[in-house]
Amino acid sequence: MSSSNSNIALIAAVSQNLAIGKDNELLFYLPSDLKRFKRITTGHTIVMGRKTFQSLPNGALPNRRNIVLTKGDTIRFEGCETYHSIEEVLEAVKGESEVFVIGGGEIYRQFYPLANSLYLTMVHQDFEGDTFFPSVNFKEWNVVSQEDMVDEKNNFSYSNIDLKRI
Repeated sequence: MSSSNSNIALIAAVSQNLAIGKDNELLFYLPSDLKRFKRITTGHTIVMGRKTFQSLPNGALPNRRNIVLTKGDTIRFEGCETYHSIEEVLEAVKGESEVFVIGGGEIYRQFYPLANSLYLTMVHQDFEGDTFFPSVNFKEWNVVSQEDMVDEKNNFSYSNIDLKRI
């Protein structure tokens, strides 16, 4: 299923134990990570599940093509295109340079085998969560860049790691 010319990228903030959320909320508030997310995804298409869209405080993210993947046939989301299968999404984004999958857990799992790039913010501690990022076999990925950071406000360290599939 993986394709070396894939334009699919996954972007996520992930705890050491791969937790990404709890009760449809993010686990940590990292202003520098939110700025990084905005910088990387602005001007591109973002793909998310229904629950991720519903967790956004102000609806569709500006200056991006917002796509929601949902099983609900009649559901529509303001400012978004809605699709009901991964195949429909792939058809809709064909030819785009890079498409960012932004969550949640089930959407990440579906797109992971197709992804050519990962943009991860790895928080160096465990968090309790109910939603998790897929397990990453780092032998299948090259690290393109890594920046180690400390967030004084939250008192934990994290790394911004960009990876390309080998």
